[in-house]
Amino acid sequence: MRRIARPRRLRTWLVLAVPMIVIAYLGLTFVQVTRATGRDDRDPVDAIVVLGAAQYDGRPSPVLQARLDHALELYREGVARKIVLTGGKQAGDRFTEAFTGFTYLRKAGVPDSDLVVITDGANTWESLAAAARQLKSGDQRDVVMVSDPYHNQRLLGTAGDLGMNGGVSPTERDTDFRHLLAETGAVSLGRLIGYRRLLRFG
Repeated sequence: MRRIARPRRLRTWLVLAVPMIVIAYLGLTFVQVTRATGRDDRDPVDAIVVLGAAQYDGRPSPVLQARLDHALELYREGVARKIVLTGGKQAGDRFTEAFTGFTYLRKAGVPDSDLVVITDGANTWESLAAAARQLKSGDQRDVVMVSDPYHNQRLLGTAGDLGMNGGVSPTERDTDFRHLLAETGAVSLGRLIGYRRLLRFG
């Protein structure tokens, strides 16, 4: 009977332990995602990379404008001499997110030569991958990425997967609990399977 009981106890332990490990892993990741919202890297780098957001017929949405204004602040502080603008367009749009950002920053006084427009990419991975290819062709790998605070941890992981030395400097937009939960799921899965494979999950 004792020999039979041991495997049963082991199975019972595994049934209890596995969920606890998963919960602990998700909890730790949630803490890391939350803490990363306060990270603000401003050391000199090769380029500032702005993650795209919605635009309205060539006019930045409030989310995109906040990112562009923050990138402009970093640029004027001397964090980098190049601003890389990313983001494609939705069906029916006349302008891409990247070009909208280019127009906005040019009107703000940034020279064309300091702006790089990258319209490839419909999501975070594709946009950063396109930016990484462009920058690496010029032997540039050190970047600061600008997005909303909740996005920071996933941006850092994605940049690492792409071979970039990435930092983050987010906007001052508020972060709600829903975004933190969504990012916790994305980061938790991305660490296990790679951030590129997250595209399979929508």
